[in-house]
Amino acid sequence: MVGSANLNIMIKAARKAGRSLVKDFREVENLQVSMKGAGDFVSRADLAAEKILREELLGARPTYGWLAEEGGAIEGEDPTRRWIVDPLDGTTNFLHGLPHWAVSIALEHKGKIVAGVIFDAAKDEMFLAEKGQGAWLNDTRLRVSGRKRMIESIFATGLPYGGRADLPETLQDLARLMPVCAGVRRWGAAALDMAYVAAGRYEGFWERGLNAWDLAAGIIVLREAGGLVEPLRPGGSILDDGAVICANEPVFEKFARIIRG
Repeated sequence: MVGSANLNIMIKAARKAGRSLVKDFREVENLQVSMKGAGDFVSRADLAAEKILREELLGARPTYGWLAEEGGAIEGEDPTRRWIVDPLDGTTNFLHGLPHWAVSIALEHKGKIVAGVIFDAAKDEMFLAEKGQGAWLNDTRLRVSGRKRMIESIFATGLPYGGRADLPETLQDLARLMPVCAGVRRWGAAALDMAYVAAGRYEGFWERGLNAWDLAAGIIVLREAGGLVEPLRPGGSILDDGAVICANEPVFEKFARIIRG
C-alpha cells in the first residue's frame, strides 16, 4: 500500500514504539509497575512508548491535537486534526508475559477517523488503513470474513474485571450469544480484536467501557476492510460512549439483535 505522508508518519512512529516495547517485553519480570486502579496497570514501558509516539507524531505535525491514555489531551493549533493514541493496548497481557498487545494510532479530521495503524510488535503484524484506500495487514489487503451463519461464527469481547458495573450486562450477552455461535474469545486487547474482525479471524466483536484510544484506529481499519461498525447503543457515539459492536455484513444484523437484546 502506498500511503499518505501522514500514514507513513504513523507507521514509522508505531514501529519505533514497538521496538521499545519488545525490548522491555523480553525483560517483563523486571518492569517497574505502579497501580492506577483495580486491574488497571501502567508500566515504565507504556510511558516510554507514549513518549516516543508523542515525539514522533507531534514532532512531524506540531499543530495537531493529541489524545492519549497516559498523557491526556492537548488542544492543537489546528482544531480540525488530532492524534488519538494508545501506546500499549493490552497492558495486562504485556505485564503477564502474554504476547498479545499492540500500539494503536489514529488520525481524526473534523470528528472523523481518517487513518489508523494497529501494530502487533510481538508478531510483526501491522494493520493499517486510510479512508478510501482499503485496509492492509503488512502488504496484504484485508477483507472481513464471508461467513453467513451465526453457528459457524466466532465473536470476541472483553470480560469486565475488578467489580466493574457492566459485568451483569456482559454475562447476559454471553448467555444469549454462546448457544447460537461457534465460540467467544476474550484476548484482552480491543484494538487487536477489531483488527482481527477486519482480517476475517473473528466474525464480530462487541464491548462496553472502552476509551477513545482503544477504539479509534480499529474503526477505520475495520470499515476499510468491509466491516460494519456501530455504537452499541443505537444513535450513540462510539468514541464518546466507549461501546461498540462490529461484524461482517452477513451476520451483523443477527449479532446486533442478540447483543442489544
